[in-house]
Amino acid sequence: MNRKQFRDLADPEEAHEVIADLDLRPEDETVPLREARGRVLSERIDAELDVPGFDRASVDGYAVKAEDTFGADEADPNRLELVGEVHAGAEPDVEVGAGECAEISTGAVLPPGADAVVMVERTDTDGDTVLVRTSLAPGDRVMFAGADVAAGERALGPGTVLTPREIGLLSALGVDEVPVRGKPTVGIISTGDELVRPGDSLNSDAGEIYDVNSYTTATAVEEAGGEAKLYSHAGDDYEAMESVLREAAEECDLVLSSGSTSASAVDVIYRVVEETGELLLHGVAVKPGKPMLVGRLKGSAYVGLPGYPVSALTIFQTFVAPAIREAAGLPEPKTATVEGSMAVRERYSEGRLRYMPAGLVESGPTESARGGGEAAQREGNTLVYPVDKGSGATTSLVEADGVVAVPPDVEYLDEGERVEVQLFSTDVRAPAVFGAGEDDPALSRLLDDVTRPRYLSVGARQGLRRLRNGVTDVAVTTGDTEPADGVELGGWTREWGLVVPAGNPQGIDGLADIVDEEVRFVNRTTDAGLRTTLGNAVAELADERGVDRHDLVEAIDGFDFAVRAHESPARKVLAGKADAGLGLRATAERLGMDFVLCGEETVRVFAADERADKPGVQSLADAIADAESVFADLPGYEAR
Repeated sequence: MNRKQFRDLADPEEAHEVIADLDLRPEDETVPLREARGRVLSERIDAELDVPGFDRASVDGYAVKAEDTFGADEADPNRLELVGEVHAGAEPDVEVGAGECAEISTGAVLPPGADAVVMVERTDTDGDTVLVRTSLAPGDRVMFAGADVAAGERALGPGTVLTPREIGLLSALGVDEVPVRGKPTVGIISTGDELVRPGDSLNSDAGEIYDVNSYTTATAVEEAGGEAKLYSHAGDDYEAMESVLREAAEECDLVLSSGSTSASAVDVIYRVVEETGELLLHGVAVKPGKPMLVGRLKGSAYVGLPGYPVSALTIFQTFVAPAIREAAGLPEPKTATVEGSMAVRERYSEGRLRYMPAGLVESGPTESARGGGEAAQREGNTLVYPVDKGSGATTSLVEADGVVAVPPDVEYLDEGERVEVQLFSTDVRAPAVFGAGEDDPALSRLLDDVTRPRYLSVGARQGLRRLRNGVTDVAVTTGDTEPADGVELGGWTREWGLVVPAGNPQGIDGLADIVDEEVRFVNRTTDAGLRTTLGNAVAELADERGVDRHDLVEAIDGFDFAVRAHESPARKVLAGKADAGLGLRATAERLGMDFVLCGEETVRVFAADERADKPGVQSLADAIADAESVFADLPGYEAR
């Protein structure tokens, strides 16, 4: 079996240089002014006329000869004869002589003979006579022709990013189209036989997954100033890969592919690049993104990104986005970095640069050191925690706020260690409230009433652990379990039991049936509080029968067949892969299934003592207190 080996990984700096040397700049173009926002001027634009093109009044009032106002004040006004009026957009039909004035509107042309404008507020009228109660100098309250921009003057230079301000100036100059830098066209290709475009039907049994990278990468390309063009995804065979790469290379300045770049026998893209162009780089000493490819195809540049979405986006933002911005003439964006303290210790020892996905959370006013150490004061401190659900986890795209660059020689980041987070966007903000714990449909609805929440459905056990470690503001638990140092924000009860197909074809009546009968069962994962509740009920049944709990557990076909979320067991039953699943009455009724009641379970929400006063935490507490309508809409739920 032939495999492409990554023996000589390039240094990250070398990868930056190789990509920077790729010629991505397209030809300049001319676009209508209305479509020019965000584009970059490719040429200087000089004014072809004065702006304004005439002497005009800058206030409502009276056009006068300044010398006729000398010596005037509130007590002793000068009297001028009113000889006419001038309106904006009309050519004056009056001339101001000595001792005369003309009524004038803001923006109107200054009539001949006048050289100043007196504000209407500093005047009175007496029939056809105007009493001027202030002295003026020539030019007062007048904008002279060319005062804004003079004909022949440099208005805007090449490299100017066109914002609403520049669009306004060009409009004033009468410009209706502008020369701009072309946007590099970037072809987006996702590879892999398992990929299906969103919107098409998916066969999960055949290992098919939706194509995440095409839309994610295309959006990132456009954010960087490029024009994204999506191509049909390529299968894992040479002919398909070669065909789509050649097509994209003929039409685009840069071709980006994702997937099929690792050292696998079925990954053939590196051979396609070698045989149809030039492979400049294969493998970079960075995590994620070790298998990155850089090369040239006939007619375009080429970069191969990793297949996993978080890895692909991280490598794109780090290595490719700067080259696209350079080609489009756009400046580097305002640095979006945040300094913070590691919330937990994170080990790493792989000998290569790592871009660690990280999330942000604001600590409370004071946080005591954990584990018996000294008290640590962290006034308004930003805490940084690793987001690592595995390279293939798409939810990491929204749970991570940025990345921390961990040098190759660093073995671990210690709790409390200061780190710098390179944010994915300048728009990123730490969540107003950050929670973790039990997966619950009522909680999902309550979070809709909270501004900028973040919640991780990791189960009650993990929720308590993260609260104890100081990572989260809030933990959601079940039963009597509660944190040692926590403030209860509120809670509710929910009916739990066995979710079965509509009509309950096997006549399941309770827990005893999944123990005694041939029933295929599907459970929740060990971190779920609902599984703990089930375990306690099985233990009670064992006590009633006078047998060991483990004997009953072993008698349940599928007790260890565990899935993560609250609807997951029910969906396995719907798919015919089980006869009964652990779940909630609310889930059964929502999915049109039958429900066998086994008991009632308490769900409680706790906040860390030191963060209970955070506005986001208080907002969640208010939502819980006002949740009667939420519980009324969910069968089997009641407020506590």
